[in-house]
Amino acid sequence: MPVEAGFGVVHAKLPFSHAVGATRKAMTITLPAAAREPDHPIADGLPATQRRWAIAAIFTALAMASLDTAIANIALPAIAADLHVTPEQSVWVVNVYQIALVATLLPLGALGEIVGHQRIYLGGLILFTIASLFCAVAWSLDSLLVARTLQGLGASGIMSVNTALVRFVYPGRMQGRGFGHNALVVATAFTFGPSIASAILALGPWPWLFAVNIPFGLVATGIGFAMLPKTPRADHGFDFLGALLAAACLGLFITGIGSAAHNLSPIVVGIELVAAIALGFILTRRHADHPAPMLPIDLFSRPMFALSAATAVCSFAVQGLAFVSLPFYFEDVLGRSQVETGFFMTPWPLVVGIMAPIAGRLSDRHPVGLLGGIGLVLLGIGMALLALLPANPGIPDIVWRIMICGMGFGFFQAPNMKALMGSAPPHRSGSASGIVATARLTGQTTGAALAAACFAMVGHNGATVALALGAGFAALGAVMSFLRLAVK
Repeated sequence: MPVEAGFGVVHAKLPFSHAVGATRKAMTITLPAAAREPDHPIADGLPATQRRWAIAAIFTALAMASLDTAIANIALPAIAADLHVTPEQSVWVVNVYQIALVATLLPLGALGEIVGHQRIYLGGLILFTIASLFCAVAWSLDSLLVARTLQGLGASGIMSVNTALVRFVYPGRMQGRGFGHNALVVATAFTFGPSIASAILALGPWPWLFAVNIPFGLVATGIGFAMLPKTPRADHGFDFLGALLAAACLGLFITGIGSAAHNLSPIVVGIELVAAIALGFILTRRHADHPAPMLPIDLFSRPMFALSAATAVCSFAVQGLAFVSLPFYFEDVLGRSQVETGFFMTPWPLVVGIMAPIAGRLSDRHPVGLLGGIGLVLLGIGMALLALLPANPGIPDIVWRIMICGMGFGFFQAPNMKALMGSAPPHRSGSASGIVATARLTGQTTGAALAAACFAMVGHNGATVALALGAGFAALGAVMSFLRLAVK
């Protein structure tokens, strides 16, 4: 049975077919004042030379964490054959990584505000590197799944504070540029991940895909210890029970969406989503009077933050709709090969990588609501044009439409990231950074689920419906982005 890798949980592809105040205090640990570093903000960014080294460490780790899902997808057939397991069993190599990553983003972002973002980053990077070694020497599926779970936790440590660190590394006048470079790294990793994985597999067995992380992880760790800034630290303690609630809430939510995308029992999907909502409600009540709630309701009371987060979910839902539906369209409807499909999809992330630094620089001088709105308008136009492709489109007909989508998506990402981080106070940068990653994964997973639903309802024409739905999400996101022009 073929395997389909979604943006959240991966499944085998089926035929087409809170009175808890005392408890909270009991579960909260506050470090003594003598053990804490001075709570004063660092200077406006780092000196140029230190900044370059710090960014090299941050972006190296980000690239590693971004690449690792893609390379694991490519290696699944080889892993299944070598470990003598079925394809359905092998997909858990991706599942456990994604669940561990998504479930711990907000808890680790919140912990970063208490102990320092650089410590969460370095701890995540060290764990990721050690887990990569464990993956490379795994002798069974069970041992590999344990290692991949640890690797997902490490990746969460990296991604949960990634944008927070960028905020403290770059001076205010250059933060748009920094977020643009951040988007460039992700886009590049997304573009070349499958090719890198294929090249490594052509030279050696699948454990090499994980072993290659080790030297890069060691170098990035050494640079990080020497060059990363010490960020401001909060006075409140870390709520471990709240962290467990947040992790269970997010994990069940993403799993529920993924289950719905793959036509699992409605009862199972309903239980997962209802449990996620119930846990979110309990967590919200528990942290109603908390100075920094783990589910950052304080940040969502800020219109700019709330609009930016919602706009991010919309944009990544568009990406999820496109990246799931288009391969089916190219291969099942147009009869193109997998190699041709890869060629058709490449311009999207490639143009994102070109446009993101440009948009980042522009966001240092122009309103992010305007830039983001323009980007989403372009993205919506590109999706609509793809939905209106002629019956037998030529290669140029497909490529220029994909390029418009990539241009719009890339023009949106860096300004929106700057809006999200800039609308949160510095002492809440960890939670804001966690929301950046959570919004991305939630949007992608939702888009993938909706694409699967489109195929289930209308068969092969589901691609056209999914692309049109993506255009609608882009239009909704554009409206929310332009609304930010009225927010001060």
